[in-house]
Amino acid sequence: MKTDNPLALDNQVCFSLYATSLAITQAYKPLLAPLGLTYPQYLIMLILWEEDGVSLNHICKRLGQQPGALTPVLKRMEEDGFLKRNRSQTDERQLEIFLSPKGKALEAEGLKVNRCMIETAAAPAEHLQEIKQALDALRAKFNCPS
Repeated sequence: MKTDNPLALDNQVCFSLYATSLAITQAYKPLLAPLGLTYPQYLIMLILWEEDGVSLNHICKRLGQQPGALTPVLKRMEEDGFLKRNRSQTDERQLEIFLSPKGKALEAEGLKVNRCMIETAAAPAEHLQEIKQALDALRAKFNCPS
């Protein structure tokens, strides 16, 4: 119910983003379950399929997360055989993340998940790209220091 009240829930962009994010995450669940991945793990896999052998800091930056939030996720993914975590040979303070053979083999299934989600959205690719660009621009405004 739309009103002129600026504090009405239905007038909040933040709520629309939140509710849409929840809906999308829920749509991923049954697609990722057969792969043995959660949605946060899938996001990490997307990064590694794009560029294998990256630092923990790189993954954190890409996902907008802190290392403490991702370390348990990465540890679990290593235990499940999707990746390997190694100390950098040039700087032992840095942790580097590499896909395991199992993680690399899962990329083809990841592509199927991606295609299914695009089909579920039932929107032209150009429209989805416009939405993504608008969201990226909005996120950048909130990530900029004042």
